[in-house]
Amino acid sequence: MDTIKSFKGYGKVDELEQQAYEKKTRKRLIIITASSIVLIAVIIAAVAGVVIHTRNTKSSSSSDWFPEWIGAAERRLLESNATTTAPDAVVASDGSGQFKTIAEALKLVKKKSEKRFVVYVKAGRYVENIDLDKNTWNVMIYGDGKDKTIVLGGRNFFDGTPTFETATFAVKGKGFIAKDIGFVNTAGASKHQAVALRSGSDRSVFYRCSFDGFQDTLYAHSNRQFYRECDITGTIDFIFGNAAAVFQNCKIMPRQPLPNQFNTITAQGKKDLNQNTGIIIQKSTITPFGNNLTAPTYLGRPWKDYSTTVFMQSDIGSFLKPVGWMSWVPNVDPASTIFYAEYQNTGPGADVSQRVKWAGYKPTLTDAEAGKFTVQSFIQGPEWLPNAAVQFESTL
Repeated sequence: MDTIKSFKGYGKVDELEQQAYEKKTRKRLIIITASSIVLIAVIIAAVAGVVIHTRNTKSSSSSDWFPEWIGAAERRLLESNATTTAPDAVVASDGSGQFKTIAEALKLVKKKSEKRFVVYVKAGRYVENIDLDKNTWNVMIYGDGKDKTIVLGGRNFFDGTPTFETATFAVKGKGFIAKDIGFVNTAGASKHQAVALRSGSDRSVFYRCSFDGFQDTLYAHSNRQFYRECDITGTIDFIFGNAAAVFQNCKIMPRQPLPNQFNTITAQGKKDLNQNTGIIIQKSTITPFGNNLTAPTYLGRPWKDYSTTVFMQSDIGSFLKPVGWMSWVPNVDPASTIFYAEYQNTGPGADVSQRVKWAGYKPTLTDAEAGKFTVQSFIQGPEWLPNAAVQFESTL
């Protein structure tokens, strides 16, 4: 029953499904009880031996960094490069591939397919807007590098497009993986909300990617997401949404906004206590993009009454305002039900002595409290990241 319950906070399991699952589980338990106690003991001993052996013999290779929900096949894909991975489709803007656009290649993907579909996009600039619907599963797209293979779009709120629909690249179907590719919204600061990437894909992985924009650059919309060694630039609320998202070993770079504007790195949108969501920044660097950042810059602001954001074990530059955080409504403290915290950060911006005094803010956490926001605990990474072959750290 633990498996199905772990999805409850994501709105994916309805009551009838839960009841059916519990009925089947009870039936299995009766069968197990009738089995030989000796046989059960032997099985348990065997399993324990395998687990202990695996943990004790694990090497220090890059595979150790992957959350366990990424399986062996996906690990190989993420560890490999364009010369060793056999893609299902090749895209090249110069005509040297099967397709000239990413959209054309993605037409080959079968709906609700459990088989991984791999698209290799050669170096180039691809001006197109991509939207993978909820029935497009298990797509992997990889390029020649986040500064070489770049997808660009310019949709924006100022010109009449709702923020949700401004994304240059959007994905909803489960199991999406992106590696070595850049996503850019070219609208600029004057066009206000303009998303480079939006993900609502459960168990989605972004490895060595870049997300470039100004306001609302990266929309971590919903479900479980993992970002590793990614670059993210922006101004106002440039990492936002209501996913359960962990950013590990990333470079987060606020940039100079419009005159009289401020920068807020995060805006988390949890609005229900029962949602298992939040933005977790771990072992990352927070540093300005360029050398002209003078605008007031904050780690984030609570978007909803249960907003959850934790910065931990990260290096924070001196550009940060000592108060650290700001309210959504100026001069009005957020609801006491938010959870905002910092844990073992370093750098000149990590001093918490002058931080906000909100009821829902914790300037420090115990190891046990911080452990709730790791890849293992927060997004159940060990269950699915091994399939995606991305480096990860499960714990603190």
